[in-house]
Amino acid sequence: MSDQRPRPPRRPPGAGPWKSAPSSPSSPPRERTPRPHDAPRAAHHHAPRAPAHDHDDPWQDDAGEHAMHPSRARRDLELRLYGLNAIHAVFARRPQAIRKLYLIESRIPALQPLLKWCVAHRVGYRVVEEGDLDRLAASTHHEGVVADVLREEPQSLSTWLRDLGAGPQCALWLDGVGNPHNFGAILRSAAHFGVSAILLPKHSPLALSGAAARVAEGGAEAVPMVRLGRQDNSLAQLRSAGFALAATVVKGGSDVFEATLPQRLVFVMGSEGEGMDRELAAACDTRVSIPGSGAVESLNVAAATAVLLAAWRARL
Repeated sequence: MSDQRPRPPRRPPGAGPWKSAPSSPSSPPRERTPRPHDAPRAAHHHAPRAPAHDHDDPWQDDAGEHAMHPSRARRDLELRLYGLNAIHAVFARRPQAIRKLYLIESRIPALQPLLKWCVAHRVGYRVVEEGDLDRLAASTHHEGVVADVLREEPQSLSTWLRDLGAGPQCALWLDGVGNPHNFGAILRSAAHFGVSAILLPKHSPLALSGAAARVAEGGAEAVPMVRLGRQDNSLAQLRSAGFALAATVVKGGSDVFEATLPQRLVFVMGSEGEGMDRELAAACDTRVSIPGSGAVESLNVAAATAVLLAAWRARL
């Protein structure tokens, strides 16, 4: 393999999947065009040219647009991920969801398989500077790579239960959890302990974000999300499938380390500020608490989730 860097191609204005712009500090980095056999080198592969009306330049300012433009509607179906493990996990499980890739040159060796796949499937990628990734990710914690991927819609509860295997299963019902870093940490713990699903209430605004996926370190691809319907119907469906529901409370619940935990269990987790909905808590089959020293009131929801899942796993 040659260690010579590919030279920037001469392009007519407007060619390539991303628009060109005059050179300036805020301009996007130049594009590079490889041949298929050049994939291992630092190069930019051209995806099929977008239609003229499709303004998908990541550096373009959308300010002033009030109507829902078709390209904006399409972007609502996409998610901007960053972080090596988050992007490796998407590539391993659903590579067809990857739409664009941006990386710094030093990440090329670690992303060789993905870059070859992009070339083979005509998915655009671009070698950029660190500052460009800071802007794309709106974060400095991107680990040298950013990708635009299609969002994966949550399953329905009926579909998830239909496909669920027999035997021990644990799920997390997130009632009011909203902080993306907590959500990401919950997803990481859920993946580690083999949780079967994250259950989202019918009207919950909680959705995967780039920050949550990075904190999850690949866990977002390992744990499916399920959208619930009406609360009473969801409770009935879960119980019909053999699940018991445990409300997690700071005080007044059974010691989770001593309580009998059923093999098919849903832990219901509330928000840190307000806790879980009282009606939902009353509808659960049991209440559990995590005992502590009393030096602090409680653990945060992400740390508490990890402790509860470890306690359930230890019973198997």
